[in-house]
Amino acid sequence: MPVTDAPKAQRFFNAGITEILFVPVIAAATLNAKDAGYLKPTAAELGAGIRLSDDVADVAGWNVTSGFIDTPDLGTRYTSRITGRTTSDDSTITFYASEDGQDVRTILPRGTKGFLIVADGGYGAATDTGDVFAIEVGSVGKVRSVSDTAMQLTVGFAIKQQPAEDVLLPVPA
Repeated sequence: MPVTDAPKAQRFFNAGITEILFVPVIAAATLNAKDAGYLKPTAAELGAGIRLSDDVADVAGWNVTSGFIDTPDLGTRYTSRITGRTTSDDSTITFYASEDGQDVRTILPRGTKGFLIVADGGYGAATDTGDVFAIEVGSVGKVRSVSDTAMQLTVGFAIKQQPAEDVLLPVPA
């Protein structure tokens, strides 16, 4: 019997495709992470969201990683491992700043709580998916420079609970 090939990725350049949305409220955040529909926004909740993508200069973090636990035993010199707890790396988004202050600082000041959705394949079609993060803004740092670069703001986020990955996103109401 022949070996089955994995599906070949349709590679893409994410600039102009990936969307980042801030959504103030998602009622399904009260569900347990094991429940169906956990962190899945409704169309109305997405419709109340704010698209942030056009001012994003850089993104760091926004993934889920797993720790590993060594499980040595006396029967072998080899130390096997098992998967441990999952966590998210420190996560930031760097935005372009506006001289008059009318920029992301008006949407995401320090202390803001809500949800950030990263839709890598875009957003707006009935088949689009995204990763949903419950967040709190911890810092809004001004990136100052004397080089030839536009003024930027780096927003640092605490990820407050287990993210939901590859959530089917309804088209906004």
